[in-house]
Amino acid sequence: MTKFEKLDVMTEKHNGYLFTKEVEKEGISRTYLAKYVKEKNLEKVARGIYIREDIWPDELFILQQTYKRIVFSLETALYLHGLLDREYATIYVTLPTNANQVGLREKGVIVRQQKQELYQLGKTEGKTYFGNTVCIYDKERCICDLIRDKKNIDTQIYTQAMKEYFGNMCNPRKIIKYARCFKLEQKIRTYMEVLG
Repeated sequence: MTKFEKLDVMTEKHNGYLFTKEVEKEGISRTYLAKYVKEKNLEKVARGIYIREDIWPDELFILQQTYKRIVFSLETALYLHGLLDREYATIYVTLPTNANQVGLREKGVIVRQQKQELYQLGKTEGKTYFGNTVCIYDKERCICDLIRDKKNIDTQIYTQAMKEYFGNMCNPRKIIKYARCFKLEQKIRTYMEVLG
């Protein structure tokens, strides 16, 4: 297999994306990568990330590849879980307290920080609208975060997500377990009674 064929396979494997780190792991030089990028007319969408011209850039996937520690949360994760019928207006992410957030904030991303043990709680994988895999919080964690940040959340988003979750998707054991970690148990039980 030629180097060009290897790069074609890598690009196909990642839905039209090509990553410099992967190319280097295969022993292909940056000079050769530059030649390939030019010949195939790939677009650079972030540092070390290229995309085929026939692929629409997936902003969440690109952010995830650029900032490996982010977990999509609140409105963004609610949308990916199908708890909202309209697309997120702002990208929300969560990072551990010691993580650098400057680059994300410069991109207009709203960053929340959590202690390590709470940062990990409910962390899972989900698919973006384009079918790429990213780290998101599960539904139960999203609902707890929503309640904790109620005063900063659009009322329509809050109401729709709560009705959707407690009406159709509620996992009582799991949400109570999370609620205890955030000292929200009584509020969660009330929502379960009213909306369940």
